[in-house]
Amino acid sequence: MNRRLWLKCSLLGAAGAFAASASRAGHAGARPRVLIVGGGFGGSACALHLRQLNPGIDLTLIDPFERYTTCPMSNEVIVGLRELSSLSVSRRGLRRAGIAVIAGRVARIDSKRRRLQLAGGATLPYDRLVVAPGIRFLWDRIEGLSEAAALRMPHAWMAGEQTALLAAQLRGMQDGGVVAISVPAGFMRCPPGPYERASLIAHFLQRHKPRSKVLILDANNSFPKQPQFTDGWQRLYPGLIEWLPVTQDGTVLRVDAGRLTLFTASAAHRVAVANVIPPQAPGELAPASGLASDHGWCPIDPQTFESTNIPGVHVIGDACIADAMPKSASAAVSQAQHCAAAIHAVLSGRSASESSFDSVCYGRLSPTLALAFPGHFIAADGRIVAPDPPTPALTSLDAAVAAQQSAAAEQWYAAIRRQAFAG
Repeated sequence: MNRRLWLKCSLLGAAGAFAASASRAGHAGARPRVLIVGGGFGGSACALHLRQLNPGIDLTLIDPFERYTTCPMSNEVIVGLRELSSLSVSRRGLRRAGIAVIAGRVARIDSKRRRLQLAGGATLPYDRLVVAPGIRFLWDRIEGLSEAAALRMPHAWMAGEQTALLAAQLRGMQDGGVVAISVPAGFMRCPPGPYERASLIAHFLQRHKPRSKVLILDANNSFPKQPQFTDGWQRLYPGLIEWLPVTQDGTVLRVDAGRLTLFTASAAHRVAVANVIPPQAPGELAPASGLASDHGWCPIDPQTFESTNIPGVHVIGDACIADAMPKSASAAVSQAQHCAAAIHAVLSGRSASESSFDSVCYGRLSPTLALAFPGHFIAADGRIVAPDPPTPALTSLDAAVAAQQSAAAEQWYAAIRRQAFAG
């Protein structure tokens, strides 16, 4: 998505604003106060990394929930390969690191006074604020879709109760039924996720409900690593997965939750299980606070992740416009670490360093085969870009490599939990 290009002089201005903030905090004789809103992968990783870099900062993380359920690996829960409880992490690791954790919701950001107001009325001052609000669902983009409808047509795109609901529906369906997955257009969390989900559901059906099938109704015309996914589907699950892109009437325009029917422009699909993933936008705090642009996502300076709309506020994770970087847990952790380093640098009287980012995530084709999605990115000319030429797309699945990547996925998940939650 296009956005304005920022010249190098703007980076110097950002560093100067950082330094001015640090000077004010130091002049007042108080430790710099940094508040972090949102305790997912991005917010929690930022808090931990900033604490490691600067033990002297007065650091507080604010999130409504005492425990966080990770979206990575949640597709495995849906098909019975993993327990939902195994995805749950607490805030104990953050507290052990000396980070104050407040269970609460933020009502508003007073950027002029540099204060947060919590839903209960309390206010918290800050010198620097990091906002990691995640996503919210745009229910009204599909006629008939709502939070109530999601009880019949679960999205399972925020792990937890919805994950368990979709798993129960899958177990309870009669053999011979169709499991539909509706994929939205536009930016979304974990772009490979729907296709991993289709793969694992096909594996489940093949073993437990072999007369059933998976129907992917896709508002897009392509998806990540499409050749390897489709080759894997043909090898592993012949005839079990049908993919209808936007050019083949794959866009869901309306749903009838009571009848479990999904409507496209020219067809009605009545199914046994409907997994409808809604279109997405940043969490509500972003537009309510003026952090989001007119097109819905949050523009940032890629050197510091400071908002270009509100000085002194940084936006990381799914909500920010990170250009070439995907919206994924791994990308959020990488952004969080660089944001923390930038805040530490300027609070110490130094300029933020040049930024480069690495991320990797995995999408399973089966319990023993996975595809890796690595990425390397740099900040250049006000954008985050992938500097290396794209690797030519493989047209077929390498089973030996996929088996190695399946083992690597488990190691990656354990590592990213440590990076974000210290446990």
